[in-house]
Amino acid sequence: MENFADVKYILDGFLFVTMGILVMWMAAGFAMLEAGLTRSKNNATVLTKNVALFAISCIMFYFIGYNLMYGDGGAFIGSGAMLSGKNNADMGYPVMADFFFQVVFVATAASVISGSIAERMKLWPFLIFTVVLSGVIYPIQGHWSWGGSELGGIIAGFSDFAGSTVVHSVGGWAALAGVLILGARKGKYDKDGNVKPIPGSNLTLATLGTLILWMGWFGFNGGSQLALGSKEDIDGIAMVIADTNMAASAGAIAAAIMTQIIYKKVDLTFVLNGTLAGLVSCTAGPDLGMMTAFIEGIVGGILVVLAVPFFDKIRVDDPVGALSVHLVAGIWGTLAVGIFNPEITLLTQLKGVVVVGAFVFVSSFIVWKILDLIVGLRVDEETEVTGLDIHETGLECYPEFKKA
Repeated sequence: MENFADVKYILDGFLFVTMGILVMWMAAGFAMLEAGLTRSKNNATVLTKNVALFAISCIMFYFIGYNLMYGDGGAFIGSGAMLSGKNNADMGYPVMADFFFQVVFVATAASVISGSIAERMKLWPFLIFTVVLSGVIYPIQGHWSWGGSELGGIIAGFSDFAGSTVVHSVGGWAALAGVLILGARKGKYDKDGNVKPIPGSNLTLATLGTLILWMGWFGFNGGSQLALGSKEDIDGIAMVIADTNMAASAGAIAAAIMTQIIYKKVDLTFVLNGTLAGLVSCTAGPDLGMMTAFIEGIVGGILVVLAVPFFDKIRVDDPVGALSVHLVAGIWGTLAVGIFNPEITLLTQLKGVVVVGAFVFVSSFIVWKILDLIVGLRVDEETEVTGLDIHETGLECYPEFKKA
């Protein structure tokens, strides 16, 4: 029995580390996707944000966030020194392996925000917000679900396998709060409310970013099985990864068909976001089988094609479609668990969505507003027109191209 416990310990730790590395690779996907869907004059700033937000998330979650999320405490917030006060034997798996796997999820939530506020927000206010998100906002709401508190029973029974709400919608709600304060990019909407398309700089990069995210998502969902020490566990991981792949595939094709019907052409940007919407849609319940994943992906792909023009109609400017992908599809994916899992009720899932959404949106809005009053969120008009790169980083991504 002791040897069996050792083997399980090793396999569980191996799962956390290897799947965490896959999820970390998603940072490259977010960077490439955001750079590809924004203009080249802002790309150095985009890339700086994506590297810095990952680093900040890792630091803040170690010093503050992990303890708040998983420490012993009350219904609202955790406490205690989990990383230093618990030993590996107590946990049944390597504590630092668990920390590493959890911290890359935090960075994913922050990456969602980066794309929505791109091309007009100053660098440092965004990074300061990332400090608060990864150290306080994300771990508090995570404590209510994955931390085990269920918020004193208010969201008892809420189920989110890998984070449609806990990660993706959290990033979406925080992004929405920031975008509402920040406003639209200059020239995005005319005085009559008509939408002026602002094409991204490089759809090749955007496609590469999407495929990297697709690959990384196998770690995101597969690792959330949280164990590899039995036949049942590896069966579960295999099912989750196969379901994840199916949802992405269904989302891509659904978006392609929708754009052909609506716009008479297949829009690559929608196909890319349809893929991601399919992935987000199945993240709350990637263990529910291939047919469920297929349906979740189709609905996610359709929703993203409808949500992008909806946000434009209400003049919410989201350069990369992150709100449509992570917020809208995240809500759908969470509710879908209540539809397709007979052990979970739709009302339970809805309560979780509302409680987490309200907390994250309100707290994020307050933080964004304070930052706006103190240092200002938005760059000046000249900087926005000429590009953030020179003013924010002193560099350009493509200096030779500009000279030519």
